[in-house]
Amino acid sequence: MESTRDLRIGQIVKSKAGRDKGRVFLICRIIDEQYVLVCDGDLRKLNNPKKKKVKHLMIYNTVLTEFAERLQSNENLDDAYVRKLLEPYVSKEVEVE
Repeated sequence: MESTRDLRIGQIVKSKAGRDKGRVFLICRIIDEQYVLVCDGDLRKLNNPKKKKVKHLMIYNTVLTEFAERLQSNENLDDAYVRKLLEPYVSKEVEVE
């Protein structure tokens, strides 16, 4: 998938490239056909999301609609909430360098 046509706000993605490779994010905004803004509540906060190309993301079918609804209504949305939503999807493996 090289386009944002099938993506939705609140969809879970995993970075395939860049220094954040392997991290799990939520799509918080769709910019255009190639770019989205992603956040994880940890390194990439809601107020400073990361701009990523769609081709550098592994797309999961899971869409967290409660995140999208809260983002639109702007109620009780903070970085701790995002981390809590992503917790089941983040692998607990520690990379050894």
